Amino acid sequence: MAKSIMLQGTSSHVGKSILATALCRIFRQDGHRVAPFKAQNMALNSYVTKSGGEMGRAQVAQAEAAGIEPAIEMNPVLLKPTGNASSQIVVLGRPVGNMSARQYHAGHSRELLGVVEQSLRALQAAYDIVVIEGAGSPAEVNLKAHDIVNMRIAKLAPAPVLLIADIDRGGALAAVVGTLELLDPDERDLIKGIIINKFRGDIGLLRPAVDFLTARTGKPVVGVIPHLENLGIDDEDSVSLDDKRPGRAGEGEIYIAVLRLPKIANFTDFAALAAEPGVAVRYVGAGETLGRPDLVILPGSKNTSEDLLWLRAQGFDRAILALAAAGTPVVGICGGYQMLGREIRDPGHTESAVGKVPGLGLLDAVTTFAADKITHQIAAACDASPFLGLGFSAAGLAGYEIHMGRTEFPGPVSPAFTVTARSGAPVRESDGAVRADGLVLGTYIHGIFDNTAFRRAVVGALRARKGLAPLAAAAGRSKEDSYDRLAAHVRAHLDLDLIYRILGAQC
Repeated sequence: MAKSIMLQGTSSHVGKSILATALCRIFRQDGHRVAPFKAQNMALNSYVTKSGGEMGRAQVAQAEAAGIEPAIEMNPVLLKPTGNASSQIVVLGRPVGNMSARQYHAGHSRELLGVVEQSLRALQAAYDIVVIEGAGSPAEVNLKAHDIVNMRIAKLAPAPVLLIADIDRGGALAAVVGTLELLDPDERDLIKGIIINKFRGDIGLLRPAVDFLTARTGKPVVGVIPHLENLGIDDEDSVSLDDKRPGRAGEGEIYIAVLRLPKIANFTDFAALAAEPGVAVRYVGAGETLGRPDLVILPGSKNTSEDLLWLRAQGFDRAILALAAAGTPVVGICGGYQMLGREIRDPGHTESAVGKVPGLGLLDAVTTFAADKITHQIAAACDASPFLGLGFSAAGLAGYEIHMGRTEFPGPVSPAFTVTARSGAPVRESDGAVRADGLVLGTYIHGIFDNTAFRRAVVGALRARKGLAPLAAAAGRSKEDSYDRLAAHVRAHLDLDLIYRILGAQC
């Protein structure tokens, strides 16, 4: 059976996912067959596997770093918040229904422990090392009885635990000591080392704090990891948007505004755009203004109807319509695509209690929600796209679908794309729409901007509209380069000899 090691944190967003990604890459570089695992993930950034199952984006990045195909066993339970303290529960890649937090923690979570264990054992049987990620903090005493993601998993594996603290937030020493104090003695014994993450400054000034932690807790500090900017690796969830420096008009030659909806989903759809030279992507939220963007994007949403109502309450509907009337192009992805139509209907209250909401009317379309969820990896083609007058044609575009709505048009439209394969099976179906003037595009395809040729064609068209010179061909940093850069950074600041001794594996 594989060796296992677990990363837990003093709180959410301390860097567990990124450090697990780094360890997956490091162990792979050292010749080990490694797989990631997170029993339960709460996130709206999700991904569809080749089998059509849905899983958290963080474990996808970790699998990519490990050089293996993402599989639903790596994240057997995914909670997708829908609002009002409730979530859609996804088990082994398939939705099983919506549930309130109280219902879930009152017993349903423990019922899933068998699924979690089966998934973990499958990975342990197939790999040399399993890197396990916890969630939140193991010291959340109100949730401990129903825990299926932190110390109960460490005991189940069994796995030694590395405890991570984010020093950039302040209070890291208290967070470490407090977490250990709140653990039961057998849980405290599982903690084999401490990692101080996101450090900025002079390590010499931190040395007394490191010595204090070791003396106070009896646990070695196995690494102090300096903050690393511009990772180029997909974030786990929208909380990370708080840490992103917002782009502003004037910072880049091209300014793209993305609406930061309350239930924004898969905002990683726009990471590749943000990485383009001269492009500033700004996530515009409550109380902010759109300004004068070169492109407006409505992203995916886990609760499209309520997010559309929020958009109206904020006045963003009027701003978007005014910009569109003035010639600013608008793109909608998945839920954002549905918002572009005339109406959204939810007769069975599949997504929310709202039965019907008027759309923005930028596309002549009506969306009706259904109980079954469409989740597929897809291949698509584009034939002389009228969007922005691109005339862009390409085959073999890649992406994925995650939606519960069906969008229909009362009359003929120009499709945005043609889906040519769905979960590996050949098909030929239209996707999305482009308005007759070429200024509005809607699609169900997540990840469409990850396709370099299409993305750069769009950026090129936006530049041409402003009289800017075309971009020179640029390869940019690949995901593989980003994983290697992360691994080198962490390797340089982590005591890997001690990690391997803790793990019980050989270098």
